[in-house]
Amino acid sequence: MSHTIKRARPDCRVVYNDFDHYSERLANVGRTNAMLQALRPIVAPIQHKMRITEPIRSEVVAEVEKWNKTGYVDWFSISSNLHFTMNYSHNFEEFSKQTLYNRMRKDDYDVEGYLEGVEVVSMDYRRLFDQFCKMENVVFILDPPYLSTDCATYKSDNYWKLSDYLDVLKCLKNTKFVYFTSSKSTIVELADWIARNDFHGNPFEGATIHRFHVEGIALNYDDMMLVKAV
Repeated sequence: MSHTIKRARPDCRVVYNDFDHYSERLANVGRTNAMLQALRPIVAPIQHKMRITEPIRSEVVAEVEKWNKTGYVDWFSISSNLHFTMNYSHNFEEFSKQTLYNRMRKDDYDVEGYLEGVEVVSMDYRRLFDQFCKMENVVFILDPPYLSTDCATYKSDNYWKLSDYLDVLKCLKNTKFVYFTSSKSTIVELADWIARNDFHGNPFEGATIHRFHVEGIALNYDDMMLVKAV
């Protein structure tokens, strides 16, 4: 979005908060392209979008391991080319256990001129908001992870709990903004409910939280029981 806005309005100052270090991926696109060039002939016998079976799967894993041992790997891009849609690995250990698919793009990534003229920072969005919220002629572009959707592609394991979703809404008050969400999210309905019910305070205040951890195949969460006796 920062790139598109700068192209549409080159006269404007555009500040991009690169929280997930996307610029690192751009800086290493040459290495990523070289890695994909090495992988294309290996997966060529597999029909496009079909599962990669043995012995080709082992060859793919071995090739990826070589690149992993020698430097940077853009796991998001590699996952986009070798995993089922919306499945992502974050390291080689995860990659080596995944079911692989031939979703290889035919062309190299071209990022020439991308983010040109855009100021790139990387900080907590609240700090950045504080720097600009009192200035005139500022429009905030907010594109948080959508409530009720998977946030596995974001680097921080602790980021975007429910409280984080709600904290973003503070940036909407008395500002000019563009806020992105989706029909899968319930954040608009939640904000509307709070407004209609004039809700204040914490209904769980004084309750004791009991947790039971559940772990298994594709399961890793806490069951929670909140008890308030008086």
